[in-house]
Formats: sequence, C-alpha cells, structure tokens
Amino acid sequence: QVQLVESGGGLVQPGGSLRLSCAASGSIFRINDMGWYRQAPGKQRDLVAAITSGGSTNYADSVKGRFTISRDNAKNTVYLQMNSLKPEDTAVYFCNAVITTDWQRQPYNYWGQGTQVTVSS
Repeated sequence: QVQLVESGGGLVQPGGSLRLSCAASGSIFRINDMGWYRQAPGKQRDLVAAITSGGSTNYADSVKGRFTISRDNAKNTVYLQMNSLKPEDTAVYFCNAVITTDWQRQPYNYWGQGTQVTVSS
C-alpha cells in the first residue's frame, strides 16, 4: 500500500528550469535509496539521479552540473531540480524508492506514475 506521487512536470523552453517532487506515503518502515529515472518514446528507462539515505548522490553524465537531487526525510519526499534544460531532456520522469514496509520488513522497489517533462521552443 505504498504510493509515490509525483508533481512538477510540464512544458519549458530550452534553458529553463523545473523542479520535480515525489512524496511517498503508506505503511512505511524505512526509505532507503531514492532516485529519478526518465524514458523517452522508443527508448529505455535510464537513471537520471539517485540519492541514498545518507545523502550520497549519483548522476547520469548527461545531467551533471545541471540537475540536483535532494530529499527531505521528514516529508518522505525526493526532489529533482532541473536547470539549463535541453530538448534532449524531454521524457517521462519516474520517481523510484527502495522502501521497507511495516508489514513485510523487506526492501522493495516502488515506482511513481511518471510525470511528463517537455523542453521545446
């Protein structure tokens, strides 16, 4: 019964910025790693950025220096600040979290519904 709810996607011009957010809710015992993936039409789903429970981050080479991932553990929320956006960033962005539930006490990958980001002039 864990759910990830994403928001913040939309249409932006090249060079613009967006901030995505993803809030986890449900019978959560612990949230481990959290991250953002993206998938363009006809392409595979690739990791954009990830952040551990301790705050360590990892970014795809294509977004380094432009995107920043962060999390607010008190709110069970992960964010993705996206700056200097390019048309190549256009994709559906998916939130991912490794969560241990109260019931199972076993880590499992959960996915958000996806939010569309379109970068176009």
